[in-house]
Parts: sequence; structure tokens; C-alpha cells
Amino acid sequence: EVQLVESGGALVQPGGSLRLSCAASGFAFSGYAMSWVRQAPGKRPEWVSIIRGDGTTTYTESLKGRFRISRDNAKNTLYLQMSSLKPEDTAVYYCTQALTHWGQGTPVTVSS
Repeated sequence: EVQLVESGGALVQPGGSLRLSCAASGFAFSGYAMSWVRQAPGKRPEWVSIIRGDGTTTYTESLKGRFRISRDNAKNTLYLQMSSLKPEDTAVYYCTQALTHWGQGTPVTVSS
């Protein structure tokens, strides 16, 4: 059974940084592309970034330079390093395998 468990969400001040984690199990993690998707209150889900099995990455253009996706295949864990956070980054952040399996999400609130 595929399981994805996000963690690391928190209340952070504008300009701050945060690292989200997603612990994966139930599948051969290293062979799969993994993505982060976020959903702000009252808005549609927004795709954030993808990291493929070969380590290549792609970001939604508006977040490039502030967010960095990475993975540790030895730990079956996906990460999202977020910096220079803005109030508009407030959302629930989900990790997903092939947009088929999803975690429960971890909330990020950027506010002073």
C-alpha cells in the first residue's frame, strides 16, 4: 500500500524559511517522479514542483528560485525547502506520486 506522510508545516513569518518532508512507503520510491502540490484556502490546487527519478527538477515559474525540491532515496523521503516565504504561500502542501497517490497534507501559514 502506497503511503505518503508529509510533515514540517508550521506558522512562519514573512521572509522566513521552512523545510517540508514527505515520508514514502509501499513502492519503489527511487524509481518514481514525485511532486509537491499546494492548495491555498478557497483556491484550486496549484502544482509546485516535480523531481524525477533521475533527479531532474521542474518548478512552477512563479516559485523558481525560492523553493527547492529534493529527495533522499536512501530514506525514501521527499523534501521541499522554501525560503523568502510570503503570505501568499499560505496553503496546505501535499506530496504526490504521479498525481495518483497523495499524502494528507501539511499546513503552512505565512503571517506576522
